[in-house]
Amino acid sequence: MQADRRPRGQGAVVSQVRSFEIRVPDSVLDDLRNRLGRTRPARGPMTGWSAGTDPGYLASFIASWAGDYRWRDTESVLNALPQMLVSVAGVDIHVFHIRARTPAAGVPAVPLVLTHGWPSSFFEFLPLTGPLTDPAAHGADPADAFDIVIPSLPGFGFSGPLPAGQNHPARIADLWAELMDQLGYQRFGAYGGDIGSHVTNFLSARHPGRLIGMFTHHPQLHPRLDGGRPLSAAEQRYLEQRAARTGHDDSYAAAQSARPNSLAPGLADSPAGLAAWILDKYRDWSDCHGDLETAIDRPTLLNILTLYWVTNSIGTSFLHYADDAQTPPLPPVTVPAGLALTPEDTGYPRQFAERTYTDIRHWRGPEPGGHFLALEQPARLARDLRDFYRPLRTTP
Repeated sequence: MQADRRPRGQGAVVSQVRSFEIRVPDSVLDDLRNRLGRTRPARGPMTGWSAGTDPGYLASFIASWAGDYRWRDTESVLNALPQMLVSVAGVDIHVFHIRARTPAAGVPAVPLVLTHGWPSSFFEFLPLTGPLTDPAAHGADPADAFDIVIPSLPGFGFSGPLPAGQNHPARIADLWAELMDQLGYQRFGAYGGDIGSHVTNFLSARHPGRLIGMFTHHPQLHPRLDGGRPLSAAEQRYLEQRAARTGHDDSYAAAQSARPNSLAPGLADSPAGLAAWILDKYRDWSDCHGDLETAIDRPTLLNILTLYWVTNSIGTSFLHYADDAQTPPLPPVTVPAGLALTPEDTGYPRQFAERTYTDIRHWRGPEPGGHFLALEQPARLARDLRDFYRPLRTTP
């Protein structure tokens, strides 16, 4: 199957779940390399990272992308994993579905859906595939095995976008419930970060009978504060610290929400522009102390950028920001919840989390790791997921 997202022919009888293989046309890769070779540096930029992506780092990255990088090698690795397209609400969702390799006798593997955010992709979760599906091979108890499902959000990668106005977490949560149904899972666990954390929250709140438990390293930051118990001293202190925090830049979100059609064409036409926009966020949000590749290696970053390029999905990824205002209020999350804090959450009190999550079973951190925890600290996250879901495996 070619690496595009063209609609199926009208009237065709197509299975809801179809096998999929990534085959990016040679012409797309040749065009990318040609554009990289003709990159025109911007005039008069500031040096360093204070105004966004460092021009010197970007030049080095572009040279690597145009030089030794080979997408075909990555494609072979990806195609060794079971993939499919699942038609949900008329939209094809690209999914990696990797079953447990060595489940323990008498202990069924826990189905676990993993949901990424922006500017992420399925690449974020690939370091978890071995440790979660084959724990015995990674020094863990075989009874802690998972079947993992990694869908790409609508409009990301090889997944088609939802119609305008529907690309928000509540709607996607409903799609994920149907997707898991089509894959044969009545009950399952869920994990997500960034946009994926919101999807996981709504999946748990709207489909509690389906969820064994939910886990995130991005706990809800905006619970309802009206009509409930008064703020504790710790909560008040946390909100004051958050309000006073400097250096947090939301301008990217404002542009992607309010002016996506002005921003997307430039990023879709220039791989250097696309890299500058995305690399800035990976450095700013990872726990890298200013040195991005100490947290996420360059080959992985090249894979992520190439995926956005060959699928031409940067513009459709912005739909999640343009449609965010359509998100309804989040109901209380009553299923068992696991929360793992990172330095992003310094000062976040458990009492604040309890305004959203009524049954917290796991609370750990802050420990090292950043926004892209599965890429930055996969061993830590695999440990936390095993620890959280272990006592829930016997829950009927």
